[in-house]
Amino acid sequence: MVATKKSPKRSSEQVELERLVAGEHSEPHRLLGAHPGKQRGKDGVLVRTFHPDATAAELVRPDCEPLAMTPQGDGGIFSIFIPDTKLPMPYRFRYRFEDGHTWEQEDPYRFLPTLGDTDLHLFNEGNHWRLWECMGAHVRTIDGVAGVSFAVWAPNAVRVSVVGAFCNWNGRRYPMRQMGSSGVFEIFIPGLLPGEFYKYEIKTPSGDIRVKTDPFAFSMETPPGTASRVFASSYQWNDREWMERRPARDYAREPVAIYELHFGSWARSDDGRPLTYRELAPRLVEHVKRFGFTHIEPMPLAEYPFGGSWGYQVSGYYAPTARYGDPDDFRYFIDYCHEHEIGVIVDWVPAHFPKDDFALRLFDGTALYEHGDPRLGEHPDWGTLVFNFGRHEVRNFLIANALYWLNELHVDGLRVDAVASMLYLDYSREEGEWIPNKYGGRENLEAIHFIQGLNETIRIHAGGSIMVAEESTAWGGVSRPVEEGGLGFTFKWNMGWMHDTLLYFSKEPVHRKYHHNDLTFAMIYEHTERFIMPLSHDEVVHGKGALLSKMPGDLWQQFANLRTLLAYQYTRPGKILLFMGTELAPWYEWDYEWPLDWTLSQNPERAALQRFMEDLGRLYRETPCLWRGDADNFGCSWIDCHDSDNSVLSYFRRDGDEYAIIVLNLTSVPRDEYRIGVPLPGLYVERLNSDDLRYHGSGYDTFKEIHSDPITWQGFDQSIRLNLPPLAALVLIPD
Repeated sequence: MVATKKSPKRSSEQVELERLVAGEHSEPHRLLGAHPGKQRGKDGVLVRTFHPDATAAELVRPDCEPLAMTPQGDGGIFSIFIPDTKLPMPYRFRYRFEDGHTWEQEDPYRFLPTLGDTDLHLFNEGNHWRLWECMGAHVRTIDGVAGVSFAVWAPNAVRVSVVGAFCNWNGRRYPMRQMGSSGVFEIFIPGLLPGEFYKYEIKTPSGDIRVKTDPFAFSMETPPGTASRVFASSYQWNDREWMERRPARDYAREPVAIYELHFGSWARSDDGRPLTYRELAPRLVEHVKRFGFTHIEPMPLAEYPFGGSWGYQVSGYYAPTARYGDPDDFRYFIDYCHEHEIGVIVDWVPAHFPKDDFALRLFDGTALYEHGDPRLGEHPDWGTLVFNFGRHEVRNFLIANALYWLNELHVDGLRVDAVASMLYLDYSREEGEWIPNKYGGRENLEAIHFIQGLNETIRIHAGGSIMVAEESTAWGGVSRPVEEGGLGFTFKWNMGWMHDTLLYFSKEPVHRKYHHNDLTFAMIYEHTERFIMPLSHDEVVHGKGALLSKMPGDLWQQFANLRTLLAYQYTRPGKILLFMGTELAPWYEWDYEWPLDWTLSQNPERAALQRFMEDLGRLYRETPCLWRGDADNFGCSWIDCHDSDNSVLSYFRRDGDEYAIIVLNLTSVPRDEYRIGVPLPGLYVERLNSDDLRYHGSGYDTFKEIHSDPITWQGFDQSIRLNLPPLAALVLIPD
């Protein structure tokens, strides 16, 4: 029998060092850095460092000669024991490399964590409302040493490292420490500067290596690059007065006319590139003020990889897209808008995120931000992943993100995309493709809880912000306060009105009497919610045709129909949203790869349309009865909604004792001596006529001033006679 030689028993410390060299250690600060120690009966400090590419290392202390460190094996670990020394002890490392060059650095592993127990507790609980201040990358100076701290949530990772050009993207160089059971990994790296690109290298439980962008990155590489970028804002805001007024605003009783746009295709520079945030600001603000808009609503600006998603598949929730500049350039854009009394609402996408492997998908090798079960975690329509709203940290990530845009970037509101897909577990799913809630129903209880928590948190911590739901179903109480059982949004997009109205206007006028209900039906549910009436980007893409091309008839009739549609939108209850280009009336659909054709403004019909929209916007802003009573039952009343044979609608808007009369003739047949009832006797003055020659109308002769008659009509004691132009809207104001 031959005796076998046993391997020497390794100490636990040796095992841990081997794990560190192998890139499998989640607590490198326990081994690396300076620690109290004892050797040969003497107290002192043991200092250890790890650099996988170094051939030698020295400890450099102030006012001392460099001390050579002893290699521990050949894996890049070096150590030294300094007797009769106590901590804290300032020092640096000098590394020597095979090619002969040297490099010095402060020790990343001698600094205390930059997150406290309170931060971690609140995050794990889901209630850290300034989460961006401790997560992500932050330029800091600690103990007089400048550098960047990093913190990321990856609870199932075996090891997480910061990687970048500063370490040749080597994940063994800067492993992070795991902060107890919180799932958060942290490190402070001295010497890094703003502008550094970085990612996180994550070793998963299965042993795979995943390289991820930072979910909390404030800035990212310009697509198609996907790295995160260290960024420290130096912007000095000039909108203090605006921000101080914001919490007291009641947008339900203010004029709200929103100009929706896609930044990259609104306009281009002379050489064909998209305008930057700073270039766009003065041109866009001048343009929207010309037409009387109160707010700008960009489509999503959080960083996204694929231009064809228009921003609706987000990879960097805390980073304004680098396509148009850095985050301070974006701050300038917001600031400029506020200085000129224009608010900004940004599209925000908490419903889903893309499957791009560099971003949130399987972040630490497990379904972390998403559900593991595809019946809950995948969106069949968009090929995206659904957030796990039942997870405290995921809810916190999203709600803190909303607060970041509202409070740190000074955005005035968020239009929450795809709310319907969040509310229903069976959204776009067939039987067997979804899992009922605990009561057997189709409502997504976790998403409802998230939405209510989102809106209530914003009400408390970002008061005066506008929260808008893009919600296309009959879900009740979308804009009702949370304490009354609602979802808590400020407004809801009225998708039903948009659909029915465009359907009606697409009909030949001779057939409209059979579709009269399409225009009147929305008033039945008008006061169940606080509504925004959108004519949005969704209606001018994917084969639906441009807004002008939806209108029937010859060119004159198409423009007349479009003017009447806009007058109807501006004068009925609800706030207003128009997509960019409505003022240009192009024939073609919107294409994100091409800018608007601004030469269309030189066309006579379109120049006339712009004059009409200028006057319509001014009338809206200057006439409180067109907006102050939007949320009240008495703010709008029919005069006559039953004249389907003539396709004429008449109604009045009221604000206290002030009111306006609106009459729509929706056929190409003029109606002379058309009588309508009016609330009070007196003189009525024509304030807007969409058929005016200035607007390229027919110039049909109307009464500019009309005295009421004591003739009972349509339930009123007084009435007036009107000449109604073809395909036109009249707005009359009592003198």
